Amino acid sequence: MSKTIHVENAPQFPLPFSHAIRSGDFVYVSGQVGVDPATNLVVGDSIEAQTRQCLRNIEIILEKAGLTLDHVIKANAFVSRSSDFPGYNKTYAEVFSSPYPARTTAPVDLGAYLVEIDVIAYAPTKRGEA
Repeated sequence: MSKTIHVENAPQFPLPFSHAIRSGDFVYVSGQVGVDPATNLVVGDSIEAQTRQCLRNIEIILEKAGLTLDHVIKANAFVSRSSDFPGYNKTYAEVFSSPYPARTTAPVDLGAYLVEIDVIAYAPTKRGEA
């Protein structure tokens, strides 16, 4: 059985998607971008600022499900410019702790957004726990 997770203090867009879906022990968080949830405006013009905000938005959604970033087991990231990969990797490593989630990162045209990230979290344990 699946449960929709909608978060009032996460970014709101007039698009047909749920912030997250919980299915059994897994929480699937929809792709988030680097916008301020209060204004829905892009935060900063650097990959570092947008990545940090994007991951903060994911964290807000996970909190609603009773989880943290430490429950994330898989991340899919889409970065607008290949030249931003070093800044993305640096910020990602500052926000996530080791052992890091499994990850895919691909260059994609995202328009005004420099990064979009979706994640899968596993509720029973945090990464690194047996």
